[in-house]
Amino acid sequence: MEPKAYPIVTIGDRSFPLGLENNSSAEAFLEKLKEVGSLKLDMQDYGGFEKVADLPWSLPTNDETITTVPGDIILYQGNKITVYYDENTYEFTKLGHIDVTQEELRELLGAGDVTVEFWLEWTE
Repeated sequence: MEPKAYPIVTIGDRSFPLGLENNSSAEAFLEKLKEVGSLKLDMQDYGGFEKVADLPWSLPTNDETITTVPGDIILYQGNKITVYYDENTYEFTKLGHIDVTQEELRELLGAGDVTVEFWLEWTE
């Protein structure tokens, strides 16, 4: 049996499985993670509802109007990734979701910049 890659998001000292969406953007993100192994990003606060960082590459977009919930991982403009800790409605592509409460997420992300790591756990 081939090993399977499961994406993980680490914020501070907590790691969460990233449930990926079923779209070409999420598939491309997973493939990029397989190539690089892990991706550490310095994320900045934006609008009081998300942390955002530039990706080192562009991904295909599947934009649609959605309302985010805390824990959503969103692709914006094909080359920015965001972690939402509150609601926002806009046209963008959902990559996936981490299962965490809004309170936990606000505590982990803090008020300023934060480093978030996306990586893979392999199982057989």
